[in-house]
Amino acid sequence: MPPDVLMLSAAHPPDDVRIVRREGAALAAAGWRVAHLCAARPDAPAACAGVVIQGFARPRGWLARLLHIPRLARLARASGARVIHAHEPDSWLAALLARPARVVLDVHEHYPSRLDSRLPALLRPAARAVLRAACRALGARADAVVVAKDGVAGDVRCDAVPVRNYAPDPGVAPRRHTPGPLHLLHIGAISRARGWPQLLAALALVDDARLTIAGRFTDGSGAEFMAASGPLAARITLAGWLAPEALARLAAVADVNLILFQPGEENHRLALPHKLADGMLAGLPVIAPAFATEVAAMVRAADCGLLVDVADPQAIADALATLRDPGLRQRLGDNARRAAREMFSWEAEAETLRALYRRLLPVPA
Repeated sequence: MPPDVLMLSAAHPPDDVRIVRREGAALAAAGWRVAHLCAARPDAPAACAGVVIQGFARPRGWLARLLHIPRLARLARASGARVIHAHEPDSWLAALLARPARVVLDVHEHYPSRLDSRLPALLRPAARAVLRAACRALGARADAVVVAKDGVAGDVRCDAVPVRNYAPDPGVAPRRHTPGPLHLLHIGAISRARGWPQLLAALALVDDARLTIAGRFTDGSGAEFMAASGPLAARITLAGWLAPEALARLAAVADVNLILFQPGEENHRLALPHKLADGMLAGLPVIAPAFATEVAAMVRAADCGLLVDVADPQAIADALATLRDPGLRQRLGDNARRAAREMFSWEAEAETLRALYRRLLPVPA
């Protein structure tokens, strides 16, 4: 039997947190048949969170991805899905080519700025304008657009529906903060641009703190990180990418959640990462970038952490020194968990998504 909803992605992993474990799971639990068509991996499950996983041979490199769009469209059309929910610009185009299914475009990032790092500064405004026009042209042809963060809506469609990167409560008891050396936690993708050089420099300024990184080095800099860590390596654990349940258990024994996106990228300014909500639900105070508008707004609204200049290792170390106080960590962590369950609830976002789908496609009897 064909799926009612096909989650279509060109590059995301089979069990992607937003695509499968959040959005797909929310729709499947409400009664829609959901599949995720994605690049195949040997360790991919047959299903995850009620979503059937379907794979295709992954194209390598941007040119191969662009040339793969017609085939991706044929695969999506052949699925027989009544709604195709696409998650990157190339899969957006493939979904629109796969009509007559209805099409939902999901905007995860600020795509007009994606070429900034590859272009001279003088060419960036023109490139952004061209990419913004292309995104808006695709958005205008879709049946609906959803966005992971408010700041990217205007670049695709003004009536986009926000389905933000909040997190469901994992059901693990939150951290009870006690005196002692700090256990720092960095969740998710890590890279030079996400602040590991500044993190190492700050760790060197805090004698007894230890660090766990639960994620992958997405820029291939893992060996460089280990070489740069030197004697700090004895205080660092590389846990790798963890399933949500294991991540929740790890967070429940940590002390501080770290978000260290570096300035200079528009996607960092507009970021709203899963790691913020995951840490909040675990009862962890956060150290986060003051320049990141949506992250900073959540931290201020919840009063759940310290906003600093994350390009300055001393500023990070000073924030860690402030958070040595277990009473302060407990107060900020309690605020974080309360806000994540009330002000920033995933269930409210899931209901927004389900309401959109009820307009597009009635739940099967």
